[in-house]
Amino acid sequence: MHIVIMGCGRVGSTLAHILEDNGHSVAIVDRDPQAFRRLRAGFRGRRVTGIGFDRDVLAEAGIGTAGAYVAVSSGDNSNIISARVARETFGVENVVARIYDPRRAEVYQRLGIPTVATVRWTADQILRRILPEGAEPLWRDPTGTIVLAEVACNPGWIGTRAAAVEEATGVRLAFVNRMGEALLPKADTVVQEGDILHVLAAENDMDRINKVLAGAPEGEH
Repeated sequence: MHIVIMGCGRVGSTLAHILEDNGHSVAIVDRDPQAFRRLRAGFRGRRVTGIGFDRDVLAEAGIGTAGAYVAVSSGDNSNIISARVARETFGVENVVARIYDPRRAEVYQRLGIPTVATVRWTADQILRRILPEGAEPLWRDPTGTIVLAEVACNPGWIGTRAAAVEEATGVRLAFVNRMGEALLPKADTVVQEGDILHVLAAENDMDRINKVLAGAPEGEH
């Protein structure tokens, strides 16, 4: 697949190398020709100097045959404008834009432009390392309403079937970390000692879910 990247900073150059190593053809666009010095000597892709939302620049980068477009420059406005040009003018369906402002990311996500909100993602990663387990979700959708979160449970849940856990909490068990390996639970999967449960749920429902799992289950397992 041919992929066009706007922005040859640390993220853009790293993506370019990874994609090329995986067998894809890559064109990388940056308005500063000095930025291409971040590319390794053996990089075989195209280096295109110019503004990423300029149609002629994108055409030179091969946007007409691109299977994906990635906008990771340092400017939110440039990223979103170029992403829209790639999708709306050139018909590239697989488009991603990096956005620093999480509020903007939510807006553009609703408009159908997948975004990576850098500040929010970085903050979440840091918080997960400095706060107790479960204090921050592993993943949050761009609107902030749905989370994938690790939950602690009372030892009384050991021996309980996954279906019973889901029925008691009213949410989906996304996966179980068992001895360092991820396990997709089935209805008859039994919670074992040492299991770490992860749920997919509405963020505003997490307090209730944690409260249910903090107590012992009612009735038979």
